[in-house]
Amino acid sequence: MNYTKLIFPTVLAIAVLVGWTFPAFWYSKPIPDHPSLWLAPNTNIAGWIYEPIPINKSAEAVLVADSLSNGEFKSDSGALVRLFMADRKTERENEIGLFVHTPDRCWTEAGWKIISTVPDVIHVKVGSVVLPFERRVFEFADEQELVYFAGLIGGQPVPFRLDHNLSVAMRRQVGGNSTLLRALDGTVWKRLWRSFASREPLRGPKQFVRLSAPIRSMGLEQSDRLLKAFIENLARASEQQTPRYTSASGP
Repeated sequence: MNYTKLIFPTVLAIAVLVGWTFPAFWYSKPIPDHPSLWLAPNTNIAGWIYEPIPINKSAEAVLVADSLSNGEFKSDSGALVRLFMADRKTERENEIGLFVHTPDRCWTEAGWKIISTVPDVIHVKVGSVVLPFERRVFEFADEQELVYFAGLIGGQPVPFRLDHNLSVAMRRQVGGNSTLLRALDGTVWKRLWRSFASREPLRGPKQFVRLSAPIRSMGLEQSDRLLKAFIENLARASEQQTPRYTSASGP
């Protein structure tokens, strides 16, 4: 029997097996026992009136979430907060994550422009969890919007910043092919390497949350205070009606 003919298929089978099992082995770092958080799309918040807004079907198809919530909260004093939430409680092979299409990408592709501001990330104590929110100011025509967005995996903050689309969006605003910019952008590769090197598991129920408020009606400083206060109200309401998720093992 000519065994040389079996070398290539054998090596190929071993390579496939290693590629299939390696993630489960590598991303198995023990997870510390930390307080967990899961925000509920509560529409019954004292002092606020909620109005749901239908989500574009194409956006639903891209996210492939188990549940989506989108709407506007208006306070008795006339303040406005827009809230979008997407949950995925089960893993799905060959589907992009909830954290790929951040506002840095979606909003700029829709015509909004990012206005440079600092800080571009803030940490807000949400219940017993300190949650990092990406912070942006977007402009479209004569409108300006302050936007916060964050992600959770298994009830814990995503172990990397969600700024992977920021540098591409900023460079795209001054011209350039977005596809090529993404392929050559170092931030994306840094995020992938950090995830690999840290061995932090990325499996488990996921949640993406985005809040925003118009700036021109009250100013940037007041808009910041408004969103932070709204997050606290949302967290208090969530504690009474949502389960506590724990991070799952695996990649």
